[in-house]
Amino acid sequence: MSKTIQEERLRWVLPIAKKEIRIINAVKVCPYSQRTLERWVAAYKEGGEEGLILKSTRPKTNPNETLIRIKEKIIELRKETKQCALKLQWHLEEENINIHYQTIHKIIKKEGLLRKYKTRRIKYKYIRLPLQPGELMEIDVKYMPDKIGNKRYYQYTAIDCASRWRYLKIYDEQASHHSILFLKEVIERFSYRIRAIKTDNHSTFTNRYTGYEKSIDPLNPKLHALDVFCMQQGIIHYLIDRGKPQQNGKVERSHRSDQESFYDEVKCDNIEELRYKLSLWNLHYNNLRHCALNGKTPNEMLKLTNI
Repeated sequence: MSKTIQEERLRWVLPIAKKEIRIINAVKVCPYSQRTLERWVAAYKEGGEEGLILKSTRPKTNPNETLIRIKEKIIELRKETKQCALKLQWHLEEENINIHYQTIHKIIKKEGLLRKYKTRRIKYKYIRLPLQPGELMEIDVKYMPDKIGNKRYYQYTAIDCASRWRYLKIYDEQASHHSILFLKEVIERFSYRIRAIKTDNHSTFTNRYTGYEKSIDPLNPKLHALDVFCMQQGIIHYLIDRGKPQQNGKVERSHRSDQESFYDEVKCDNIEELRYKLSLWNLHYNNLRHCALNGKTPNEMLKLTNI
């Protein structure tokens, strides 16, 4: 019995090539068709035994293959903007280049330009309900990656869960009164009434895990200053579970965009320059297309809601 396909083919081709038997007679006992034997004999005469090696029938060219100039354009945009395949598709459509995002994904994957996660990401299943602008706003604080003048600064971030509209502000301290000042500015700048906010359990936002337990009267603890301000404004203050930053996912994801697209790219010598460039980045972010908004920008979502 033949061990390889090449040996099996050679077993039937050699007697025919040596003219020991005719193809017509070989077909009577051969399990293969006459056309197959003829093709094997022709391949043997042209390339010898190597011509009988099994080769892929996959076509070497495709008439619908993406043009090289478009591939180079996609690779260039990916390296420059680091955007996902869907956002690259929207960018190319503005230049009248129509190509599906899955094709773009295959191209950047083949070039090794996909993000490589070192740790396994745990996916949590949450019930997502459609929200209106101002119905829920996530607030969090990001530590500045670098000190300026040997001093640490903090970025307060607020993001509307419905429209992804954001507001950023730099403070020289992370304190309760700064949380209140920041929320006041957000209320003034946001065009809708804020009905609820969601924060983590840091002491700048709540004293549930610090002051409540140390209170003289645990049943009637002293409220946090931010909670008092929210009650005065008719705003509900939600807290995420401890150790579950995924529940504040929108603001956490926006902080990653800040790090990759702003802090890693922009260098500032003083705090005034940082605040000015951060305000420009904030305006730019509110005019960026979002996959979660089906290609709309936060400012466009707010205008659509006004109509």
